[in-house]
Amino acid sequence: MDKKKALIIVDVQNDFCPGGALAVRGGDRVVPILNRYIERFARAGAPIFVTRDWHPSETNHFNTGGGPWPPHCVQGSKGAEFHPALKLGDNSVVLSKGMAVDEDSYSGFHAVDSHGMTLSDLLRQHGVEGIFVGGLATDYCVKHTVLDGLQQGFEVALLKDAVRGVNLNPDDSAQAVEAMVKAGAEIASDIDEVSVA
Repeated sequence: MDKKKALIIVDVQNDFCPGGALAVRGGDRVVPILNRYIERFARAGAPIFVTRDWHPSETNHFNTGGGPWPPHCVQGSKGAEFHPALKLGDNSVVLSKGMAVDEDSYSGFHAVDSHGMTLSDLLRQHGVEGIFVGGLATDYCVKHTVLDGLQQGFEVALLKDAVRGVNLNPDDSAQAVEAMVKAGAEIASDIDEVSVA
């Protein structure tokens, strides 16, 4: 990617990390890796966008309302907070998703900032053509974010060292990566493979 780039960090929240309501095994291990990416993108002056699940307490996304998942990332809760070791600076833009009662919103492209602007609008506003995506979880929100990014015309690279999967079935993450590559995503498996400039 030799075009203007942005970093997108997907849902690195307490509820998706060990001890959380919907914990991804080893989910907290992405944090120090993502911090290195954050530092590199910040140093280059490249935009950083951070998505979060921000669910109401009652939603049909939860198994308490007929959905597939236990309650998680409820607005204002400890579980909805970003992992405390994630080093988000003032230059990071937070976007929220899944805020309506009938919204699943797996993709970061369904998220909006505090002014209601979508991720796609913000990327285009910044002149971004290529995005690097990391976070949680590989087989759900990361996959949907990558696929939507490709659909919307962005060049997309998956930060494979900075994602972890739910793996309801043992090979879900591997299949998700395969689907992303098949759709046109590149794979970056180490920070040295990422050129921001």
